[in-house]
Amino acid sequence: MTFEYAPALEATSVVKIKSEYGLFINGKFVPAKGGKSFPTINPATEETLSKIAFASASDVDKAVAAARAAYSKVWSKMPAAERGKYLFRIARILQERAREFAVLETLNNGKPIRETRDIDIPLAASHFFYHAGWADKLDHAGMGSSPKPHGVVGQVIPWNFPLLMLSWKIAPALATGNTVVLKPAETTPLTALLFAEVCQQAGLPAGVVNIVTGDGSTGSAIVNHPGIDKIAFTGSTAVGKGIARAIAGTKKSATLELGGKGANIIYEDAAIDETVEGIISGIFFNQGHVCCAGSRLLVQENIQDELLEKLKRRISMIRVGNPLDKNTDLGAINSAAQLAKIRELADSGDTEGAERWSPQCDLPSKGFWYPPTIFTGVTQAHRIAQEEIFGPVLSVLTFRTPQEAIEKANNTPFGLSAGIWTDKGSRILWTAKHLKAGVIWANTFNKFDPASPFGGYKESGWGREGGRHGLAAYLKGDH
Repeated sequence: MTFEYAPALEATSVVKIKSEYGLFINGKFVPAKGGKSFPTINPATEETLSKIAFASASDVDKAVAAARAAYSKVWSKMPAAERGKYLFRIARILQERAREFAVLETLNNGKPIRETRDIDIPLAASHFFYHAGWADKLDHAGMGSSPKPHGVVGQVIPWNFPLLMLSWKIAPALATGNTVVLKPAETTPLTALLFAEVCQQAGLPAGVVNIVTGDGSTGSAIVNHPGIDKIAFTGSTAVGKGIARAIAGTKKSATLELGGKGANIIYEDAAIDETVEGIISGIFFNQGHVCCAGSRLLVQENIQDELLEKLKRRISMIRVGNPLDKNTDLGAINSAAQLAKIRELADSGDTEGAERWSPQCDLPSKGFWYPPTIFTGVTQAHRIAQEEIFGPVLSVLTFRTPQEAIEKANNTPFGLSAGIWTDKGSRILWTAKHLKAGVIWANTFNKFDPASPFGGYKESGWGREGGRHGLAAYLKGDH
């Protein structure tokens, strides 16, 4: 039996997008020094949403100077409880303006309104609430008796969770007494610029948060700036390695949250229907644009046929289409460049002999789209089993024994996340102990909490974000 859903479009009237945006430096929107700008588009329609200022190295200089002045004159001298109040205020404004942020995120990123409304924006607010509570309790965080902030933090974030990644970065930086120069991703700057308005609305002292927009050259100017004390970066492993090399001879510290190729391990005693839902959210949440996605499915051989049959049936029900429709499950791919990368890697799966399956799927004619796809007959040597696709593409491998599952799961340059599906608590604990992954979910997937540290091993990065562990990166203590 199939259900037809009538369109249930979210109204866009709640959002007022300006025709152009400046840089947010020292509490004000200012034009870029060279007057350069670039368009930002809606990936579901390819329509231009606005013109965005392109920050040059001299604009970054201005932002760093503003952050330094705010740090030395205001923010570092302010009582910690007062700093906490600003974070509480920001969190409450994010809640009050949640619908506006959700619609804008969907317009600029392409992800379904259901996800921005129910996951991204509430989680972003909760990160500010959580870190507001830490602001005056840092002496009890286990980082020594009087941990000190680094000073000015340079932050570069990706396009897959624009506002959420901003909160992961800005909330702990401010709670620990640092000031910030942040660069949002080139394709998704709009919610960061709306957040700048929230900083104004909250009365945050000028210069505490500065937001500069641009491309990789702007990010590079932040990373290499002598006035930056710490770098926080989320993005690709290749760029992360470049940052590590760039700061190697300096006193800058860094947290790098990079790529992943998460293994989702399904044991024979797993509750199949529940597991199928977990696999779906593990790889098709946010179009698979998730660094901790469960993009490698490791299934115990004797349940493979039953699991795949149910999984394919469930994938056929995924609704692909207008991200503003509340019934949409899978939205647009964020950019033409990302779509080309997904196609290239998926095509390598065909070339190397894996079997591709996608449901019947009518994709819109405008915008960037890719159908939910699974590959079976995948081996460890396939590129689709080794490289991060960052799209709605699942590679299925099989195993016979728990030891084989561990060997296959760990046979990757990454080590960000993993999932375990089984009825036995002892098997969960045994498997988790042997997996080389920073975040391990048991009988669920892609669940996040600001109190829980997030980060990986190997080429998935350095350091942790969230929780008490995430505070450590923003403090200089005797820890």
